[in-house]
Amino acid sequence: MRKTMRLKSPLLLSAIAAFAVLLLQIGCGKKSEDGSTPVEKMSIQNQGSDTMVNLAQAWAEAYAEVDSLVSVEISGGGSGTGIAALINGTVDIANSSRKLEEGEFAKAQQNTGKEPQEFMVGYDALAVFVHKDNPLEEITIEQIGQIYSEGSTLTKWSQLGVKNAACANDEIIRVSRQNNSGTYYYFREAVLGKGRDFKLGSVDMNGSKDVVELVSKTPCAIGYSGMGYATADVKMLRVAKKKGDPAYAPSIETTLDHTYAISRPLYMYTLGTPNEHVQKYLDWIHADAGQQIVKESGYVPLPKDGSLSSGTPAKE
Repeated sequence: MRKTMRLKSPLLLSAIAAFAVLLLQIGCGKKSEDGSTPVEKMSIQNQGSDTMVNLAQAWAEAYAEVDSLVSVEISGGGSGTGIAALINGTVDIANSSRKLEEGEFAKAQQNTGKEPQEFMVGYDALAVFVHKDNPLEEITIEQIGQIYSEGSTLTKWSQLGVKNAACANDEIIRVSRQNNSGTYYYFREAVLGKGRDFKLGSVDMNGSKDVVELVSKTPCAIGYSGMGYATADVKMLRVAKKKGDPAYAPSIETTLDHTYAISRPLYMYTLGTPNEHVQKYLDWIHADAGQQIVKESGYVPLPKDGSLSSGTPAKE
C-alpha cells in the first residue's frame, strides 16, 4: 500500500522555517579573534549648535580611535534644536553656544525628572566678517549694534568712514543667523544689548559656515560667525569695546585675556549624571587630547588648571 504524506499546517511550516533561519544566523555570525561573540557598539547621540558641529564631528572621529566600542553620532540644527532634544530626552548630549535658560531647565526637569548638567568645553570668539576686499579694518561694538539693531540708521559703508569700491550702491547687506541659533541669541544679548532686537531685512542663514560663504561672495556684506570658520576670502575685523579704545582681532590669546569683546563659552549638556560611556567621553574632551582638537578646529581651549572640567547643575 502506498503511504501518502500529510502536509503540515502553514503556521507550523512558518515556525520551522523561522527557527532554521535563526540557527543559520547563529552559526554564521561573526566571531572575534578569540572566538567570542562581538560586543555591540554603544551609541552616544549628540545634537545641537551649528557653531560647534565641526568641532563635535572632529571629537567624534578622534574618539572612535580611543574607544572602538563607542560611536558618537553628531547632528546640528542649532543650539535651540539640541536643547529641545535634551528637554524631550532624545539625546545623550546637547551642544549649545549659549547657556540653558531657566525655563528650559525647568521644562527638562519636568519632562524627564532629571536635572540638566552643564559642561563647559571651550570658548568661541565670535568674529565680524567682511569681504576680503573691503577696506574696513576695525569697528566698535556700538557700530555693529547700530548696523544690526531695529531703529538704527547706520546703513552705508561711507557712514563707517570707508569707500567700499566693490559695493556700487554703498549699502551694507546684513548677514545674520536664524533665531533658533545660540549664535543669534548671544549676538543679540552681547552686541545689540538687552531689550533691543534685530532690524528686519537681514539675510538669515542656517549655519555658521553659510554666513562666511555668503560674505565671501558679497562685497557689500557684513556677517558674524565663529572665528574657526574664517577663510582666505573674508576678513575678520578688529573690534573695540567703545570708540577710542584699542581694537583687537579675535584669537586664543585675546579671548582668554578678555581683550576681544565678543567671545563666549561653549557648552555640552546632559540630563542628570552622565552614564559611564558619556562621562568617559566628556572626560576625554576635557583632557589634553580633546582640548588640542578645540585649538586645531579654530576655537579656544579651556584654561589649563582644569577648574571647568566637571559637570555642574545647569541652573545657578
